Amino acid sequence: MANETHGTDAAGDAVVLHGQVVEHPTELQHVEAGMPQLDFTTYANQIFWLIVALAAIYWILSKIALPRIAMILAERRGTISNDIAAAEELKSQAQEAEAAYQKALADAKAESARIVAEAKAEIKAELDAAIARADEEIAAKTAESEKAIAAIRASASESVEAVAKDTAAALVAAFGQAPDQAAIDAAVDTRVKG
Repeated sequence: MANETHGTDAAGDAVVLHGQVVEHPTELQHVEAGMPQLDFTTYANQIFWLIVALAAIYWILSKIALPRIAMILAERRGTISNDIAAAEELKSQAQEAEAAYQKALADAKAESARIVAEAKAEIKAELDAAIARADEEIAAKTAESEKAIAAIRASASESVEAVAKDTAAALVAAFGQAPDQAAIDAAVDTRVKG
């Protein structure tokens, strides 16, 4: 591309290379090729198209791209502010729920303490009543037992006296004597009483 030609004259001698006229094509080897953007002869054309391109870019950005970007940013701001408001509302609801939970927990603890105290008092009253009934029953049974023991003692002493009298009479009869029942009764009564 360095030796690209732009045109020739009628004789074919002269060649225009990047705005420079080269008389002899053999001189093409010695001409340095430059960037076309730096060719001063095309600056007016380049500036015109630069302005047209910049104007088109400005129009596209200002009429199409930037309004869309602004709309998206506005939507995001709205969404973010709505989300923040919703988060604040949820936070306040969570704080209210926590306060209600703490109050319910405290009420439940107080209620459970009251129920435990009532249950203890009720159990103690029932236990005291049961102990009193048991004491009464024990006292009644003890009295009955003492009466029974006294009756047994009385009957036992009577039985002992009767057995002793019968035994004494049998012993006297065993020794070959006739038993005197009145003397045996008097002797056994004296010995039993003391």
